[in-house]
Amino acid sequence: MRTLLVEAVRTLVPAKGDRHGPLPPVLLALTVVTGLVDAVSFLGLGQVFVANMTGNVVFLGFALAGGSGLSATASAASLAAFLAGAAVGGRFGLRFGFRFGAHRGRLLASAMAVQAVLVAVALGIAGAVRDAAQGGAHARVGTGAQYTLIVLLALAMGLQNAVARRLGVPNLVTTVLTMTLTGIAADAGAGGRRILNVLAMFLGALVGALLLKAGMPVALGVALALLVLGAAVLWRVSGPDVRWAAAP
Repeated sequence: MRTLLVEAVRTLVPAKGDRHGPLPPVLLALTVVTGLVDAVSFLGLGQVFVANMTGNVVFLGFALAGGSGLSATASAASLAAFLAGAAVGGRFGLRFGFRFGAHRGRLLASAMAVQAVLVAVALGIAGAVRDAAQGGAHARVGTGAQYTLIVLLALAMGLQNAVARRLGVPNLVTTVLTMTLTGIAADAGAGGRRILNVLAMFLGALVGALLLKAGMPVALGVALALLVLGAAVLWRVSGPDVRWAAAP
């Protein structure tokens, strides 16, 4: 138990000289964003995920089989946009990694800034839809606004997943938690970092669902604030000579 707690604390507040620097707490914040955004998409955009593609592929199968309440078109649009975002994230990592001398902090901060732009556009559309609906909380299923929001958010999540994958920080995935949960159950000594990762996703989903009651713009606004704050802080501490800049 003591080892688990020590690892959890060091993940939240990395020690000076940690080989991953401030990346672990920032990745946890991105995991919270994932929970928030998937709460918005599933509860507000017609039972579709924009980050958890495992669930989305399953939903696509259910929808094609005639499952009620599911849209094959929405699931396919989300899947395609996520893959496009991941493809951009892969090239983004290579190009910006070269430009910034393979600096992981500046790479992630730049990716989060792009994510913030995509979420900001989604926030603007959600706000416009809500105003048009005279205060309704959600975009109407089947409208052009719904699919635009799905595409924008799935692009942002695909980009996030691809860039986070390039950082090489163990046990901190920001989207799918299946292997993390498997590791917690199967490995002796689950690890505080894995548990924090699961809790971060849970917290994001819970808060997103609660905020959605006040309106989709509110939930997206919190996700945007986390992205902007995280990107700003990470860029500020990403000096050119920090030891954790290069992937181990």
